[in-house]
Amino acid sequence: MTIPIGNAAAHAAFLASLDGGSLHHAWLMVGPEGVGKALFAKAAARRMLAAAVDPTLPSGLDVPAGHRIASLLDAGSHPDFRMLARLPKDPEKPEGELARSITIAQVRTLQPLFATMPALSKRRVVVIDAIDDLERNAANALLKNLEEPPAGTIFLLISHAPGKLLPTIRSRCRLLRFEAMREPEVAQALRAAFPDADEGEIATLVAAADGAPGRALRFAGLDLGAVDQAIAAIAGDGDRDNGCRTALARQLMGKAAQPRYEAFLDRVPGFIARQARIRTGHALRTALDAHAAARDLAGAARGLSLDPQATVIEMAGIVARLHEGTAMH
Repeated sequence: MTIPIGNAAAHAAFLASLDGGSLHHAWLMVGPEGVGKALFAKAAARRMLAAAVDPTLPSGLDVPAGHRIASLLDAGSHPDFRMLARLPKDPEKPEGELARSITIAQVRTLQPLFATMPALSKRRVVVIDAIDDLERNAANALLKNLEEPPAGTIFLLISHAPGKLLPTIRSRCRLLRFEAMREPEVAQALRAAFPDADEGEIATLVAAADGAPGRALRFAGLDLGAVDQAIAAIAGDGDRDNGCRTALARQLMGKAAQPRYEAFLDRVPGFIARQARIRTGHALRTALDAHAAARDLAGAARGLSLDPQATVIEMAGIVARLHEGTAMH
């Protein structure tokens, strides 16, 4: 299994607790989406379960590929490991759209597991990716397990927005904070994911990642260079005749363009945030206001299924404010 890149401090804190024998029963792994929290959780679970049956393993996250525990996990047949995530809406289309939440029925599937002792060692691991996705009833059901943890069970809970969680859940977890990754780390992760990509493609994906390789993985193959150029052009000259934003809206219409439209919704707030970092005075205030508006519109577009064409034009209008802020500065 690939060892996660970046966030060395978070990795070291967890391993120190593991090696020191003071492992907390619940860990809340927080940070931006796409920075490797889930990858680390899976690697940590593998390490914990392997070390529980083989204490001679050298320190660190690595577990040899041929190790018995690694083989069981790769086959999805380890009896002491469970992972909860959103399921496909249509069970017959596993690659299709995912459900909006992790249900209470999924959480309840853990109860028979907790009614017995771990099978292969004294340790059991449950990963939830992401705990932000739990229904309210599911969160309450999980809370009972966190309050009275089953013997030997370690919970690894992934969160992109910990402020939305029940305070009682947060209070029962040890926090493990993950940060946006540095560009060389992002590039390293992307080269590992796309070994055949040239350096130009890697550079484009690094810019798209904005510190989160997982975000760039979603953008791979979407040819977003033209979208980025359009966003930059609108910010640069304000697109007074609306020609650029109208053309962009046409490019992002229709079912076939949905992945690029989703990428556009992600990229505009990030673009504006980067602009804010290099501005001062009125231009900075304009960028901050535009960032808040773009973030709110992106959330509404997804949550309310707003018309994509109208959304692109409105979002481009928010980007155009950056030119107005500069012109008035």
